[in-house]
Amino acid sequence: MTPVTVIGAGIAGLTAALSLSARGVPVRVVERAKGPAELGAGLQISPNGYKVLEALGLGPAIEARSLANLAVVLADGRTGAQVLRMPLSGPFRLVRRPDLIAILSEAADAAGIDVAYGRPIDSPPPEGAVLGADGLHSVVRPHLNGADAPFFTGQVAWRAVVPGDRPPEARVDMDAARHLVRYPLPGGLVNLVGIQERADWTAEGWRQPGDPDAFRATFAGMPAAADDLAKIDTCHLWGLFRHPVARRWQDGRVAIIGDAAHPTLPFLAQGANLALEDAWTFAAAHSAGDLPGWEAARRPRVERAIAAANANARNYHLSGLTRLVGHAGLRVLGRVAPAFMPSRFDWLYGHDVTAR
Repeated sequence: MTPVTVIGAGIAGLTAALSLSARGVPVRVVERAKGPAELGAGLQISPNGYKVLEALGLGPAIEARSLANLAVVLADGRTGAQVLRMPLSGPFRLVRRPDLIAILSEAADAAGIDVAYGRPIDSPPPEGAVLGADGLHSVVRPHLNGADAPFFTGQVAWRAVVPGDRPPEARVDMDAARHLVRYPLPGGLVNLVGIQERADWTAEGWRQPGDPDAFRATFAGMPAAADDLAKIDTCHLWGLFRHPVARRWQDGRVAIIGDAAHPTLPFLAQGANLALEDAWTFAAAHSAGDLPGWEAARRPRVERAIAAANANARNYHLSGLTRLVGHAGLRVLGRVAPAFMPSRFDWLYGHDVTAR
């Protein structure tokens, strides 16, 4: 089979390398960074992403280094009162990003995959099959699509990890023009992600240091979150930019997956899960010699997931009468049809790319 050079040793790249290697495809990975990721906060792995990890034999490793997520709770940020609780069925897991990268890296080592760190690449190699799994600032994407300019969404995201003990659920405290997500992580930690609407921002990227006092001030007035906010001693802040879904994901020799192909805003916790799906399906398509069919099949699902994430952003930030009516409707729905809201995402969470 045609060997593949994977550019990027993140979640998408390492999963693709493992998926290709499992099919007997020679593969090597090159990564700009000098070693596996050591920074990063929490990730939510939903059943559609978990299926890929399970198919690669990594289910036990994930179970050992993650926590179960049993529900999503929507709450009124101003009062702390619950608006809607959505029980989750299936393997929803809460994991630190460095731990997931470590699991994938260890599996790559065990499979004998060559992962070369400290190897910056400015353009796709001129020969052989190339997979760009190199994220938002991909050097491979322009090869297929030319340059494109992301635009600022008018939202910024704050991120921190603090010590604490929370129930096994993801909680979203909603308020006008802002919301705060909290969930537990292994090791007695709590992951915090706060989204704030604001007009000014220039830089993109999540590793910019933030001011803990500013984080607290931005989400002041959320009584249920006060204890967690008080514990923040370091945080990061980044502007949320929208990149369009790439017009082309492949040309028969070069392809892109994950954020390089379709960056996703963090309002449905699907960035990592779509990357896992991309990696598995790309490997299957490469082995079958059908990259055009792969792109055609993946695009509608990815675009639907991105649209659903964007809708969540709007719904979390309601204000005025719309907020009152919307929250009241969710409370009634939770009482009379508790299974309805979770079932709206069966198309997303119940999808199993490994069954095809």
